[in-house]
Parts: sequence; structure tokens; C-alpha cells
Amino acid sequence: MQGARKGWRDSFRRTAAVAIACFTLLSQTGCRAEVPWPFWQAYRAKFVDSSGRVIDHDPGSNDRTTSEGMAYGMFFALVSNDRPTFEKMLRWTEDNLAGGDLTARLPAWHWGKSPEGQWKMLDANSAADADLWIAYDLVEAGRLWKDDRLAKLGTFMASRIAQSEVALAPGLGTILLPGPQGFHPDQNTFILNPSYTPPQVLARLRLDSLQGPWASLLESYPMLIQGSSPAGYAMDWVTAGTGVRPSGTPAQLASGKNDFTPVGGYEAIRVYLWLGMSDKNTAGISESLGYLQGMGRYMQTATTPPLQVDLTGKVLNPEGTVGFSAAMIPYLAVTGHQSQAKVQSDRLTASKDATTGLYGHSSLYYDQNLALFATGWQEGRFRFDREGRLKLKWK
Repeated sequence: MQGARKGWRDSFRRTAAVAIACFTLLSQTGCRAEVPWPFWQAYRAKFVDSSGRVIDHDPGSNDRTTSEGMAYGMFFALVSNDRPTFEKMLRWTEDNLAGGDLTARLPAWHWGKSPEGQWKMLDANSAADADLWIAYDLVEAGRLWKDDRLAKLGTFMASRIAQSEVALAPGLGTILLPGPQGFHPDQNTFILNPSYTPPQVLARLRLDSLQGPWASLLESYPMLIQGSSPAGYAMDWVTAGTGVRPSGTPAQLASGKNDFTPVGGYEAIRVYLWLGMSDKNTAGISESLGYLQGMGRYMQTATTPPLQVDLTGKVLNPEGTVGFSAAMIPYLAVTGHQSQAKVQSDRLTASKDATTGLYGHSSLYYDQNLALFATGWQEGRFRFDREGRLKLKWK
């Protein structure tokens, strides 16, 4: 009998200890528990390790990690109210991509296995799109979780982005360079990537820094989209200086050869996604959507988005992946193509692997990221208001 009482007391103490620990955690974080999001949980199981590192397992990627992957992962963790994973991702990013201090440097874009077999930073140059999303994640996490530390870190990162990745291009105005190095080859040439500039992120950063470049970047955004979409399709890369025109990749331009074809593909698909998810009352959104009507017309009769299209509107490859279909859903929905949005949603659903909870036959990493944004938005798990603030289901 005494043994039974002792066992009961020990069990009670353990239960009480767990309850106290949980209460303490909730008090410290100022939030409720993680909101179930089966797709995020499936993604986390496949692509996020115990340290918080987001790993690209696709063939040829060599299990690399990019700052973009970390930025997106932090966003999805915030949407799901998954603070433990968010904090792990932030810590891993700071320790491995920023030399242990995000207040001292922007994160390197590429980390992985070197030819000598060492796991380390492979390219110290930062990627402006990832930098923007991380700053946004931190600012919004600080607001939603009532943590001034996170908010201040995000604001400080935004100041560093403004200092090292923002420039002034003649005829266009304020622009976001894709990174601090390698995208301004001469005084009058700037190599830009329209998908690196999510307008809702600019709108949110503008709230915290009226003196920063964010309002000017938002003002020049429609001109960037117009110049980079001559046939109504967003292009991957453009050059600016004496006007804005589609161009080859930075590597193609650096080669000095002119035998490349400007295309809209893996990079540009995010332009439709960012605009589709933005609040239409955000400055420049409706105008920018109007410059992408080529894609809208194409999708009225196509069952899949094009994987690649050239600057004249010629489709080079019509077989976009399931991730491309996902990215089209918000864009088609907000431009009045509801039936076409449903076709893409149906395709995405039909491709779901019942075993893994991921999409597509090969569950490609990039596809899952596009699909997390699109389905999270479609399911109402998050919205952006006109100032770029997150409106979340758990909040």
C-alpha cells in the first residue's frame, strides 16, 4: 500500500512539474501552444533537423542549407505558433551563417559540405530576399510574441540591409540589390531579381523605419515589375540603369557572352505568389498585378503553369511543377480567375503523398516551400494587412 502511495505521489510530482514548466514557458513566450498545421509538421519532419537547420535534400543539392530556407522556415514556424522551432532556427542561422552575431553581419546565403568534406559556410555573400524575410520574421515575431529582443534584432537587420543591399538606379529609383557583392558591375548597371522584393515585407518594414528606404522601394516596385514583364510574364533576372530590361543570370552576364535567353521560371514564380498574397490596398499592388496579365490569360486555357517562358511571352516549357501550381493559387484568386485557381488547387491536392504529407511525386524541397505559402494563405492560416502585418489564425 505504501508503495502504491509513493508511486502515486511520484507520478503526481512529475505531472505537476511538467505543468509548472509548461505554464512557465507559456508565461515567458506570451503565446498559446503550437497550432496544428499538418503540412508544416510534415515539412518539419522531412527538412528540419533537431538543431533547427533546414536541409535541401533534393538530388544535386548535397543536403545544403540556404539563408532563404531558414527565412521561410522561420516564417512558417511563426504562422504555426511553433516558437521552439523558430528559436532553434534563429540560433542556427546566427551561429552558422552570421558568425555567431546577426547584429554584426548579414547571414551567408550558402552552407554545406565542401569538396574537402567539411560542413561550413560555402559562400559568405548574403542574399537580400532571405535577409528581408528574416528581418520581417523577427519584427513580426517580436510583435506577436511580445518579445522586444526579437523585434529589435529584426529592426537592426533591416538597417543593415538598407546600408549594404539598397542602391539608387537612374530612371528607376531605389532598388534592392540581390546581395552586397557582384550585382553592380559598373556605375550604370544593376543586376536585379524582382522576386527578391516581396512588397508586403517592404510595407511592414516601412512602419518601423519611416526614414529608411522602404517607402521608396515600395514606390519603385511597380516600375520594376513593369520593366521586367514586357509580355505580361515576370522574368527571373533584369538589368537596370538605362531603363529596365530582362537579362540573363548573373553568371551569364559575367561570362561576357550574349547567347542567353532571358526567362521567367524558378525565380519569377515567386513574383506571382508575393503579389497574390499581398493585401490589394498595399501601395503598388493592384498596379503591379496589372503588368502580369500575360500569365492570367495563359492560365485561362492551360492546366499547368509554364515552367519557363521567354521575354516575348513564348512558353519554352509548359510543364510547371506542383509548386508552380501552388504559387498560382493566390495570384489567380485575387485576379478574378477563381475557376483556374481551383484547377491548380485540385492538381496540388491530387499530388499529395498520403504517407509523407508532402506534395509531388518526388516531394521536391522548393515545391514544398511554395506550397506552404500558398496553402497556408488559402486556408486562412495567415493574411497580410495593407501595412504588411501578419494576421494569424492563432492570434
